[in-house]
Amino acid sequence: MTDSSNTNPSRSGPAFAASLASIVGAGNVLTHGEDVARYLTDARRMYTRGAECVVRPGSTAAVAEVVALCAKNRTAIVPQGGNTGLSGGSVPTGTGREVVLSLERLNRIRDLDPVNNTMTVEAGCILAQVQDAARGVARLFPISLAAEGSCQIGGNLSTNAGGVNVLRYGNARDQVLGLEVVLADGRIWEGLRGLRKDNTGYDLKQLFLGAEGTLGIITAAVLRLRPRPTATATAWAGLADPESAVAWLQRLGVLTGERLSAFELISRACLQAVLSCHPELPEPLAGGYPWYVLVELTDSGQDAALRALAESAFQPALEEGLVRDLALASSVAQAAALWKIRDTIPEAQFRNVKHDVSVPVSKIPALLRTAGAALEQAFPGALPYAFGHLGDGNIHYNIGMPTAEQTEELMRSRDRVNEIVFDSVARLGGSISAEHGVGQLKREAITRYKSAIEIELMRNVKKALDPHGIMNPGKVI
Repeated sequence: MTDSSNTNPSRSGPAFAASLASIVGAGNVLTHGEDVARYLTDARRMYTRGAECVVRPGSTAAVAEVVALCAKNRTAIVPQGGNTGLSGGSVPTGTGREVVLSLERLNRIRDLDPVNNTMTVEAGCILAQVQDAARGVARLFPISLAAEGSCQIGGNLSTNAGGVNVLRYGNARDQVLGLEVVLADGRIWEGLRGLRKDNTGYDLKQLFLGAEGTLGIITAAVLRLRPRPTATATAWAGLADPESAVAWLQRLGVLTGERLSAFELISRACLQAVLSCHPELPEPLAGGYPWYVLVELTDSGQDAALRALAESAFQPALEEGLVRDLALASSVAQAAALWKIRDTIPEAQFRNVKHDVSVPVSKIPALLRTAGAALEQAFPGALPYAFGHLGDGNIHYNIGMPTAEQTEELMRSRDRVNEIVFDSVARLGGSISAEHGVGQLKREAITRYKSAIEIELMRNVKKALDPHGIMNPGKVI
């Protein structure tokens, strides 16, 4: 005989959904068809799994109530921002009862303090919205990446996003002064302090930054703002090899100092893919070169002064042949066109085996050389599409084949391709996940490349903060 008074809502879909609806409203508990489809498939369309429902709380208090209900009933929670992640970290695994908790309704800017150079934002704010708000008070929020029109700041912080400005400003961890987090039992940690100096114990916020929602749910953050540059100089350069790019990076660092904000390495294969996908885009340089660099300087003052500095800094490398050719943008439109080429690279070669890896900057040429040779030996004709943030050692190393059919066949050998690339990275002291996170995609792989004690410590932290394992299970660890 069943005691209905002790019925566990997690065992009853309608009852559980009704309990959620009492917290967030019936219209914010999605359960069917097209209503939930976009929440259940990742951006790469690699992972599609069902969930009991999608719940969309509109406040931190509501998030806390939802989490407390799920904790009580041992129902797993998948926190989700803009669902633009590339490692399957923001969608269900399908291995148990899961609720997708979308933070899209937490989209308010709570405070903007230009004197303290801080902004307090909720997790569901679109990154471009945060950038625009900073721009409105002559400040800069420096995280910038291709998905900034749709990704949400909570997801950026939960994956420790990087982007094109890490060289000058650092990654997401470096942009955060305080956090508000809903813990795995539904309690709220209110750590929204806009302080640059606070040595009162452990820096708890760092546990949640980059944790991909596996320890708690970031609901708001105090972000650091920077003085907004008023001058920009953007250039596209052709080079013979990655060694030349690394050497030029070092020289520019000396000649331009902190003005050097972006230094993006792009292979000829990537440029050709973009021009094939978007023939309306002009090729920046008349001659074809094996490698290119998109470089940007930013500063206070006037464009003319910065442009003059850029020209004097670029000239020695051109005279010595380190840089074979260079086009310096003469207008905002020209600079935007160069950045469109860079931002279109992922779209232009969407179907291939993708990697987001990092090594010391000095080891990038060795990585490209050794990984390329090993892949060619294992998969004759393998075509690397290498591009990314050379200035901070982060390369997106994607592998295709000469034809679409061959590429599809290669993708069926993804595990072997990954092993070759990851082993090359590990031998050079690198990381198999630089800025895209671990998610589902690399969860098993990291156990091969991290020491046993690192894995043990990570599991101990997970157990301490999420003893019942309900926070984004099947991700990271």
